[in-house]
Amino acid sequence: MDHITFMVFVSGGLSRLFSVCEDSPPSSCIMLHPGALFSLLYMCALCNAQSNSGTPVIQLRLAGEKRKHYEGRVEVFYKGEWGTVCDDDFSIQTAHVVCRELGFMDAASWSPSAKFGRGEGRIWLDNVHCTGGEKSLAQCESNGFGVSDCKHSEDAGVVCNQKRIPGYKFIRNQAHGDEGLTVQVEDVRIRATYSQRKRVPITEGFLEVKDGGKWRQICNEEWTEMNSRVICGMYGFPGEKRFNSRPYKLLAKRRKKNYWGFSVNCTGNEANLSECKLGREIELKGNNSCGQGMPVVISCIPGRAFASSISIGFSKAYRVEQPLVRLRGGAMIGEGRVEVLKNGEWGTVCDDNWNLRAATVVCRELGFGSAKEALTGGRQGQGIGPVHMNEVECSGFEKSLTECHFNRESLGCSHEEDAAVKCNVPAMGFKNRLRINGGRNPYEGRVEVLAEKNGTLVWGTVCSDSWGTMEAMVVCRQLGLGFASHAFQETWYWQGDSSADAVMMSGVRCSGTELTLDQCLHHGKHVLCPKGGGRFAAGVSCTQSAPDLVLSAQVVEQTTYLEDRPMYALQCAQEENCLSTSADKADSTSYRRLLRFSSQIHNNGLSDFRPRAAHHSWIWHECHRHYHSMEVFTHYDLMSLNGTKVAEGHKASFCLEDTYCDEGIQKRYECANFGAQGITVGCWDTYRHDIDCQWVDITDVKPGDYIFQVVINPNYEVAESDYTNNIMKCRSRYDGQRIWMYNCRIGGTLSSETEETFPGLLTNQLSHR
Repeated sequence: MDHITFMVFVSGGLSRLFSVCEDSPPSSCIMLHPGALFSLLYMCALCNAQSNSGTPVIQLRLAGEKRKHYEGRVEVFYKGEWGTVCDDDFSIQTAHVVCRELGFMDAASWSPSAKFGRGEGRIWLDNVHCTGGEKSLAQCESNGFGVSDCKHSEDAGVVCNQKRIPGYKFIRNQAHGDEGLTVQVEDVRIRATYSQRKRVPITEGFLEVKDGGKWRQICNEEWTEMNSRVICGMYGFPGEKRFNSRPYKLLAKRRKKNYWGFSVNCTGNEANLSECKLGREIELKGNNSCGQGMPVVISCIPGRAFASSISIGFSKAYRVEQPLVRLRGGAMIGEGRVEVLKNGEWGTVCDDNWNLRAATVVCRELGFGSAKEALTGGRQGQGIGPVHMNEVECSGFEKSLTECHFNRESLGCSHEEDAAVKCNVPAMGFKNRLRINGGRNPYEGRVEVLAEKNGTLVWGTVCSDSWGTMEAMVVCRQLGLGFASHAFQETWYWQGDSSADAVMMSGVRCSGTELTLDQCLHHGKHVLCPKGGGRFAAGVSCTQSAPDLVLSAQVVEQTTYLEDRPMYALQCAQEENCLSTSADKADSTSYRRLLRFSSQIHNNGLSDFRPRAAHHSWIWHECHRHYHSMEVFTHYDLMSLNGTKVAEGHKASFCLEDTYCDEGIQKRYECANFGAQGITVGCWDTYRHDIDCQWVDITDVKPGDYIFQVVINPNYEVAESDYTNNIMKCRSRYDGQRIWMYNCRIGGTLSSETEETFPGLLTNQLSHR
């Protein structure tokens, strides 16, 4: 006989012990004092929620300083009070039980020592031992509820797998009152009406939640704008807007309704519905469950990048002005390292106290939805320049991150602690119009596009003429596969779909910032591809991380000087075209005036910078006495103030190696003995000022004011996470005998107003493939 033991308080103040039976004959049931009737009804309701006899009734939630909505400090609601779980003997099996009880598939990891902040109140459980198969944390062995010798500095936390359990049904185990339970459902969707379903993105429709494997509506009687704001944020929209309710009322009257049994209470600064509090329970009576109300309708306003050009009132909603916040280094739209503008200079944000709330302010400010994840530890690459903000605290309703409270002193913060975000973006269906086929893994293959031919949509290839890294970057972004690793102009070794061999797209030229391949310049319907498709179709390989090279402006500024060198000492350099063309007619006893400087190039990205060329194609350079793996690695130029070149551009080739590395990082690449070439993450390659060809020949330059420019990886031969910082410009003054180099700046580090004095510094538009 299944039974539950519990205590009932009756009039008279005495306590009596009862046993209430499930599925037992009437003769075995105990008659209760009338005063205990309510308690009986309460406990009987709990019987259905419990899987095993004698198991205490609990509810769980994830709380604390979160960086993802599916992680947090484990909190247990027991006997009308929330408490925490001590990390003693906590294990991944215990984490699995917690996550499954909350409706997630399983746990990804767990964290000791109050990683998500210290809880308050009781520490309900200690020395918890789970096998992983329990249906509730209450079924695991422990010291017993409330028996603990722990402090809140030992509170356990978990990171769950964000996938939900199919068919998961939420059961409220507690009777009444505001328990602070969070919303736990399998899925959420905005169900557009028939006339709206072809719109991209879908911004309006009935809200439905999936619970117990069925889609259900929510009654709008207690629904608020703050609730709508959270839903819009989940779907990639920065805010909610008013809508015409009349057509929805007419539709709701005609449809059979299946309401969810709870209301929802969001404050509006939550990043996900799962962080909102569960409201009161609603008595389900079919179509009459919602009284005078109707199902909730959501209407959202899209950000600039996703709004149709004919969107009414759109221009009023978003003013185009100098942004104060931007994202850098991310592979996908809506993700990257957070940078803020202060006193005309861009800088980063330190990750101390960085959380979902602050990340969501950034995302909404930039026209995206709420934050999917608040990233720490330079996980979107390291920035350059100052750290402008530290210990950021946001309410969640600020219009800009710059309005949040923060510690102006960023002492102790380095770029290793740069904060970043991943934002929710609208579902645009980009992946439906493009695919890669025939590769050895899902990250590589021949590029195939869906295009219209004779009135029908068919798959076809892309002409590989002019196909390069920038085009490959857009393909990888559109498919959600990260950065481009390589762009291929021959794909005969990949067996694509033979029915898709015909060329459907040609003349593709991308800037690298487009969201889809069809946003790039191309020939349109008039396909022109002399090579044809088939073996010459365009292909890509993608990767989740990329390098990011940055030249040290300070080193250039500090090491610049002039040297007059005789031609007889420059024979090797002349053979390698390191001098101006006037040197071809110069006498061997004449001198050349050389602007010398050192180049120190850092890899601030998340993967090593490796040359595209294989060992066998490297070229031996007699001047430097080693092999060069990239024939055009940098451009050095001296230009007039209006951007005209006054000293012939020198295309420097390099042997790439790790000259120095940050503490704790091992050198991996060296030029000697035909060694592997590249620049490791956290290392830098230094070409000293006294090396041959590390100069610009200014023999024919007249005295005056100039701009000195260095561009790394100018032909985009190797993919990087950010090309805007590959260019450096300095102001320089030459009086005929001496040269001054000052105000050296990396591209993208200044505001647009400041950078007007440096033509082309905002965008690296320097090369033509």
